[in-house]
Amino acid sequence: MLVFLLRRLAVALSVVFTVSVVAFLLLHLSGDLALAIAGPEASPEQVAQVRVQFGLDKPLVVQYAHWLADAAHFDFGRSFYFRETVAALVIERMPVTLTLGAIALGVALAIAIPLGVLAAVKRGSWIDRTALIFCALGQAIPTFWLGLSLIILFAVNLRWLPVSGSATWAHFVLPSVALGWYAVPAVMRLTRNGMLDVLASDYIRTARAKGLRWPTVLFKHALRNAVVPVVALAAVQFGFMLGGSIVVEAVFSMQGLGHLAWEAIGRKDFPVVQAIVMLLAAIYIALTLLADLLNAWLDPRIRVA
Repeated sequence: MLVFLLRRLAVALSVVFTVSVVAFLLLHLSGDLALAIAGPEASPEQVAQVRVQFGLDKPLVVQYAHWLADAAHFDFGRSFYFRETVAALVIERMPVTLTLGAIALGVALAIAIPLGVLAAVKRGSWIDRTALIFCALGQAIPTFWLGLSLIILFAVNLRWLPVSGSATWAHFVLPSVALGWYAVPAVMRLTRNGMLDVLASDYIRTARAKGLRWPTVLFKHALRNAVVPVVALAAVQFGFMLGGSIVVEAVFSMQGLGHLAWEAIGRKDFPVVQAIVMLLAAIYIALTLLADLLNAWLDPRIRVA
């Protein structure tokens, strides 16, 4: 297990390093950062002064080395627009994004797991086919379109929920549904396939032959084993949701990391954009590593694969 852990950890660190290089290069090659900071009306002398002030006159390799060394100490510099440290901005906005992602994951699991169990029990029936069609629609509908549709229906027409913001629990209802919707198909299909495999196993037939009640067999024996892979998938889906929150937070004007990234991109606030990209990528990679370790702990065959 230790060898497996070290091998997966090395892969995760290499991916983090690759993401940092790609993000740094893309941002610095997207335009003249000194001109973006100084403004379009700045004189060439002012642009040159800004370039020297922020170290943009140095080679990219040197700039990246300095940025990576500072980022290792959680120092991502200062925001060009907000005029405060990037770390303070991220810490301030992070709770909203984490809360939104956690609620969205809960919504996805609450819908997908019962639907997957029902589809497996009623395999081949209209219920099974309807569930599969529901999954296809879940992946086909864009998140931003679903969010706008929810706003029009529940906030504008029915006036049941607020349109935007993140002040109360009610502000998280519509964004959580919009964000969690995309994760429902993957979790539902995995639950359905897992239940089908478990229901066809020998120990389930033995349990039914002993006269155990069907609900006991279904929920205590079958579901308990079928949802094990869902736990690992949920960790990966949570990482996807944190990244996808950029669109949802922009639609619902929630003051989280996603909305901060949207503002920073529009204002060419590159230190903020780079920090958010790195942070979300690191969280996703960490969750993926956790899922790999959990799968290896549950299934020893994976350790020698």
